[in-house]
Amino acid sequence: MNQPLRSFRKEALQVEVYGTAGELGEAAAGCVERQLASAIASRGEANLVFAAAVSQLSFLAALRRKAIDWARVTVFHLDEYTELPEEHPASFRRFLCEHMLDGVRPGCVHLMRGDADDLQGEIERYESLLRAHPLDVACIGIGENGHIAFNDPPVADFDDPLLVKEVELDDACRLQQVHDGWFSSFDETPRRALTLTVPAIMSSRVISCVVPGERKADAVHDALKGPIATACPASILRRHHNATLLLDPASAARV
Repeated sequence: MNQPLRSFRKEALQVEVYGTAGELGEAAAGCVERQLASAIASRGEANLVFAAAVSQLSFLAALRRKAIDWARVTVFHLDEYTELPEEHPASFRRFLCEHMLDGVRPGCVHLMRGDADDLQGEIERYESLLRAHPLDVACIGIGENGHIAFNDPPVADFDDPLLVKEVELDDACRLQQVHDGWFSSFDETPRRALTLTVPAIMSSRVISCVVPGERKADAVHDALKGPIATACPASILRRHHNATLLLDPASAARV
């Protein structure tokens, strides 16, 4: 089992720093495997939500190799653009199918239809599914602007009454999608998306937050060293009593 180079707590949040992104991904996958097995052993099923981002690739690759009873797992995902069809290369539905779901075949998969004609109806459909399947594990990351899912600082609400909502993406978030290689220019990047809200993510019994890379160092610093505030939405993780933030030396450079 990989051992972190260092570990510490910030309020309730467990923080672990691993030597490489690969070691980080393997550690996160091991944690998620154990939590899913625990839920399946106690209830016969498990519910989890995935982030779709290049920062999650090492984790997803490691998780595919784990001995998980996927037939008993129901899968959700965190967010989706409202302006892209599922077959678009930047679609998060497509990303998760290619990098995770097609390889493991979960028992049930609920993907958010960001291109639905009736977005309010889609929001209500997804909220209903989430209420019927309380999350056991949330597999998330942190954006360059400190967002979790598409809860950017201007729209994040720690007391949001909703589980899913439509949001306008801020410029930093849209620019990150260019940095990640999904779009060739800022102007091509979608402006709106559907996202799980902060309370929806925080409702998960366990949160595994995988954050590699130097471009995330400032956001990690703000999440751990700044106030718990929507200026850095990820700072709310410090209030979750079963959350782990997994870093590599680059993302942990300022902490």
